[in-house]
Amino acid sequence: MGRLIRGLAAEGSLRVLAVETTDIVEEARLRHGLSPTATAALGRAMSGVLLLTFLLSKTPKERIGLQFLGDGPLGGPVVEAGPDGFVRGYVKNPAAHPPLRPDGKLDVGGAIGRGELKVDRVLANGELYQSSVELVSGEVAEDLVRYLWQSEQIPSALLLGVRVEAAGGVEVAGGMAIQVLPDCPEEVVGRLEQNLKGRALTPLLLERGLEGAVEALLEGLAYDPTDLRAVGYPGGYIPLAFRCRCSRERALAALVYFSPQEREAMIAEDGGAEVQCHWCGTKYQITPEEIRSLGGDGQVPQA
Repeated sequence: MGRLIRGLAAEGSLRVLAVETTDIVEEARLRHGLSPTATAALGRAMSGVLLLTFLLSKTPKERIGLQFLGDGPLGGPVVEAGPDGFVRGYVKNPAAHPPLRPDGKLDVGGAIGRGELKVDRVLANGELYQSSVELVSGEVAEDLVRYLWQSEQIPSALLLGVRVEAAGGVEVAGGMAIQVLPDCPEEVVGRLEQNLKGRALTPLLLERGLEGAVEALLEGLAYDPTDLRAVGYPGGYIPLAFRCRCSRERALAALVYFSPQEREAMIAEDGGAEVQCHWCGTKYQITPEEIRSLGGDGQVPQA
């Protein structure tokens, strides 16, 4: 389980969102068998898409997807989230683990590479809006900041962090977005830039927790947290979780793209079929009876 907190700062001229995603990123690591670099890359992207979702979505049924189409060995990340707090994601090569950077840190930028960041926004009515920007660095946060400015005209600061233990587990993960609202005084922007200069999020999360990290990065800017208990969240935060939308029915529907002869071959050679969801890694064992229920036209029978 993760959580999101939000608030305002500098007398309402800054909008602030922050997420703690340690458990979510650890679940993704275990589900997909991620290397340390793949864990860091996918974890940053999952925290980032959650922040974008709560920044941009107008209704509870919208969803935002991100595809980092770089030329690095990772193949991804690909992530999706909605205002329900559910997020999912994967990379094509979970074992990718380039050498460490000269400063000893994981080379997320090298793993993702250069290319394109594709953003899909699905509105409540099902309408799809697609946009893309060039990947600035492959380090995720910088690329999302560029997207917010170039495509949404939203000046923002974004910090994302994942600390992976020597044994491979996720020690801490999270993110923070600060949106500069219209008519924000220049001295506020200057103080914010001063506060953020040279600061990394992960050490603050480890030392001070989510709320403490936010307060440290907004020192002198009068951060005012939103009382989320007053809007239906008794814990004082919005809960977040890794949650996929796959199902046995969708797994069976995936087989409609095979011909009747190919489906019969599955039954004869393997005694059925195994369908694995690339989003979450769940495997569905499809029986011969279920395969034959598709019929010759490949249609899934209606319940």
